Amino acid sequence: MLLGLDLGTGSVKALLMETSGSILGEGGASYPVRSPRPGWAETDPWDWWEACIKAVRTAVGERGADVSALGLSGQMHGVVLSDAADRPLRSAVLWADTRSSGLLCRYRALEAGLFQVLANPLAAGMAGPILLWLRENEPEEYRAARWALQPKDWLRLRLTGEAFSEPSDASATLLYDLEANGWSEAVIEALGLRGDLLLPLIASGAPAGELSVEAAGSLGLPAGVTVAAGAGDAAAALLGSGLLEPGPVQLTVGTGGQIFSPCDSFSPDPNLHTHLYRAATAEPVAPWYSMAAMQNAGLALVWVRRLLGASWRDVYKEAFSVPPGAGGVTFLPYLSGERTPHLDPEARGAWVGLGLDHERGHLLRAALEGVAFALREGLEALEEAGVEASELRLAGGGTLREPWRKLLADVLGRPLRPLPDEVAGNASARGAALLAGLAAGVYATAAETLALAPEPGQGLPPGNDAAAYDAPYARYKELYPRLYGRDQPM
Repeated sequence: MLLGLDLGTGSVKALLMETSGSILGEGGASYPVRSPRPGWAETDPWDWWEACIKAVRTAVGERGADVSALGLSGQMHGVVLSDAADRPLRSAVLWADTRSSGLLCRYRALEAGLFQVLANPLAAGMAGPILLWLRENEPEEYRAARWALQPKDWLRLRLTGEAFSEPSDASATLLYDLEANGWSEAVIEALGLRGDLLLPLIASGAPAGELSVEAAGSLGLPAGVTVAAGAGDAAAALLGSGLLEPGPVQLTVGTGGQIFSPCDSFSPDPNLHTHLYRAATAEPVAPWYSMAAMQNAGLALVWVRRLLGASWRDVYKEAFSVPPGAGGVTFLPYLSGERTPHLDPEARGAWVGLGLDHERGHLLRAALEGVAFALREGLEALEEAGVEASELRLAGGGTLREPWRKLLADVLGRPLRPLPDEVAGNASARGAALLAGLAAGVYATAAETLALAPEPGQGLPPGNDAAAYDAPYARYKELYPRLYGRDQPM
């Protein structure tokens, strides 16, 4: 049996899987994201560990002894400063954190040739800018650190005592030469950062150590189990969904929203509105993927629900009692800034168009529509970069409700093909389990896992309400430049 662990932003999922692809057990546990100052987003890595123990024990039950390999996926970007063991020197700084936005100018000052090797737009929540901030604002912790890890790499260090990273996460740090496929020593030196903080790189499906006696005892697993290097959550979701070749485009809605497509050539977005990262696989399947990344999907909806004192039942009952357009109310979901297409860490959310006739249902409806509009903007940016998306596969824990799926199809204006429910919310964990199988030699190549790929359901086409969203979407697009006085990336 194979075990996949997906370390998300607000919760961890564990998935116990047969080598045939059948799911045998699931577990999950949540943890808080803290914001001690405006624009900050942090989690104590020990909260991750405690949640992992609960999730794994729930998923495996009495079958822990049958687990032969473990794989990881995790939220991308961010930084965990650690000592030579696995002890964090401070809370993890997460992808949604914008404290380093004022230091992005250091990147813009790089020579053109150096900037081009990154092949990606600048974002404050990535490891490079965060390390610049830590160097200048917390110099003692920065000097004392042995490693600057991605979240899932810290978890693997905790599991095995071995420090590694891999291309899918490393390529999203703004410290990586995308075409050469390795850390960019020239960029690191030009920024004045410590290159020795960055981990050795191995393939995503390579063995990265064995489960230690201590970790095995906590998780209820055998010591010595092979642990795979793993992948960033988006790359793992591609593998878990069977998207290994150019063509299909997948929409994943979780804490954030991602739209991504495998590609077999090095083709950065010339406008730098969308991202290009290394996949969890290599040739002959697609070694890259293009991605539009929207920071505020479930993140914004959870905030709205709590602010308005609504249960999820209330959200769906009241929001869908209001017609499309939310009675003229528009919601900008930029609670933690925005990446695609604005690349603006200073953007903030808003409800606009409120009147005395509006009730809670209008605000809830506007919030759902605002997130869907943000996804539509991301899709348009991806298409401008050359990705064709005649239909979308649908995955993510935030895509299981039928009214929400219908709204997404109407707003995006193309058919959605949902993955089976047992896979849709677990695509990244499933990809992590497949990487465990690769590390243990269960599968010879990533291409071999295509035989296990889930078949998406019948397309859910745009309905009669699709045209009703055109005017509200146009209103939504006008608001960002009007409110912030800019329509170009910062």
